[in-house]
Amino acid sequence: MELEKALPAPQGDGCLVGVVRIPVKIVAVLVVLPLRVVWDLLVAFARMLNRSVLGPLGQGLRWFHERVVLPVLRGTGWLIGALFKLVFYWPWAALWRYAVFPVGQAAYRHLLRPAGVGIRRYLLVPLWEYGVLPAGRGIARLLSGAVRYLLVLPGGALYRYVLAPAGHGLRWLARGFAAGVAWLARALFVWPWVALWRYLVRPVVVGAWRYLLAPVGRGLWSYLLVPLWQLLAGAWHLAGRVSRALGRGLVWLWRWAVVRPAGWLRRHAVTPVGNALRAGWAVGRRGARSVHRQAIAPVGHTLRALWQTSRIAVREVRDDMRKVLFGGPAREPGRSRARTLGSNTAVGDAPGPDVSLNKQG
Repeated sequence: MELEKALPAPQGDGCLVGVVRIPVKIVAVLVVLPLRVVWDLLVAFARMLNRSVLGPLGQGLRWFHERVVLPVLRGTGWLIGALFKLVFYWPWAALWRYAVFPVGQAAYRHLLRPAGVGIRRYLLVPLWEYGVLPAGRGIARLLSGAVRYLLVLPGGALYRYVLAPAGHGLRWLARGFAAGVAWLARALFVWPWVALWRYLVRPVVVGAWRYLLAPVGRGLWSYLLVPLWQLLAGAWHLAGRVSRALGRGLVWLWRWAVVRPAGWLRRHAVTPVGNALRAGWAVGRRGARSVHRQAIAPVGHTLRALWQTSRIAVREVRDDMRKVLFGGPAREPGRSRARTLGSNTAVGDAPGPDVSLNKQG
């Protein structure tokens, strides 16, 4: 009933729609619903992957490109450009600016330009005006008269009285021949096919389309394809609703079966036990500190004093043995006097260096 309510009302014959509806329901439940569930899971996983992995990775790559790659490329390009200018541009530019260009400008201004002006004024202009130009005019007049009386007049007469009439006749013959060939080609290759298309093929095609193919196509489209598409679209939307409902149900089940009990257990069991353990640990630590201050610290000070006294006694016995074995006046050890509390040096005395037996002897 829910599937029938979700699906849109199809158009066309009721029997055909009823026959198509049951298989579509089966396909919607067995095929479309699992596909829609898998599709929703893939969409959720893709969004999570983009939000947790691909987005931070893209931001990190963009930061690396902007902060590392681009500065390195800019610095490398600037260094290469500077080296290129230093090797291939600045030396040649300096050579052109301070050597070639001044020398060339001076040579042009003081040598080539005056020489060119003098050659043009005193050699080329008189030679052109009084030699080449009159000779060229005479040769041109001579050649023009020879061409006119030897080529133009005979050629004009030949074209007017021989070639033009012959050309008109050949053109008339060519037009007639082309018209005959065109009429023959149309009679053999155009008119039969035009008549076949006009009086046989076109009526048959138009009649078949108008009275057979168009009604069948409209019937298939209106009574089969459109209802089938509407049923499939309704099944897809219904599968989406079921998938969303299933997802909400799983979320609700997870919340009430795991999250809520875990929160209640943390608030009412784990947190009080942790607070009690933390309070007991604080009390025990304070008690241990007080016991250490009252019992263990004095014992440590007493042992440290005994250790210092034994060291002083051993040092005095060693000095007496050195005096007995090697002679010499007895001396008071530098560290035998009273010592400060918590220090290894005597009051007002620096520690004396230890002298080995070999050095003293």
